[in-house]
Amino acid sequence: MISGSIVALVTPMDAQGGIDWDSLSKLVDFHLQEGTHAIVAVGTSGESATLDYSENIEVIRRVVDQVNGRIPVIAGTGANSTREALELTEKAKAVGADACLLVTPYYNKPTQEGLYLHFRHIAESVAIPQILYNVPGRTACDMLPETVERLSKVSNIIGIKEATGDLKRGQEVLDRVGKDFLVYSGDDATAVELILMGGKGNISVTANVAPRAMSELCTAALAGDAETARAIHAKLMPLHQMLFIEANPIPVKWALHEMGLMSDGIRLPLTWLSQHCQEPLRQAMRQCGVLA
Repeated sequence: MISGSIVALVTPMDAQGGIDWDSLSKLVDFHLQEGTHAIVAVGTSGESATLDYSENIEVIRRVVDQVNGRIPVIAGTGANSTREALELTEKAKAVGADACLLVTPYYNKPTQEGLYLHFRHIAESVAIPQILYNVPGRTACDMLPETVERLSKVSNIIGIKEATGDLKRGQEVLDRVGKDFLVYSGDDATAVELILMGGKGNISVTANVAPRAMSELCTAALAGDAETARAIHAKLMPLHQMLFIEANPIPVKWALHEMGLMSDGIRLPLTWLSQHCQEPLRQAMRQCGVLA
């Protein structure tokens, strides 16, 4: 079972927007050393929207090879074209990913039946564990709990990243699905409470810069130690807030550059963190102990 702190890993880039493979290797080692429980390669935080097909697969392959089975690697393979998502999922399986994360199709606004058929088709076509990803604030597409319930009955759809930040929604999903279906938080600010309610972990942006603390938070929450988990959460709250001062992954890439873990690249249409946002984020990093 994949559980705990699952980092939504950024894709490091140089100043010209090319992938910085050395920094990618450095980040993977950082997470292995700091106790991260699993890695998502090429999710939203990994700039999946601007990586081309070959880059997408190469990032996944390199992360899988470097991790070498020590922790699970989940490949981001979602797309708003069912054919494209299917092809990416097939390739991710071929390069050794342990599971795939598939976001709801964005922009084209499918019906709930369209969502069901989309995810069922991919699951029935590729024999790899698959995790649904619902983030309507970015996709303009909301997969409702009743659709999640239907999809939870497909054998290799093993869970969902529920990123609405709505704990009532999270509870409804938990109530509708079986005990073996994995519900993950996709919202750092509410993750501790969702895990205490029965969630199995957090697919986290904050874990990029505070992996040890997020690992300890998730471990405590999964063990039912609410006091410890909430205390760590309170310490991390400034980061949870400031890492979204501009659109993800703009702030988290700036933070990792500030920590000396990667170069200063991002791809248009995203831009480097605005000057007026840098000091508030720097102060949050200092407050949380990730920057001296």
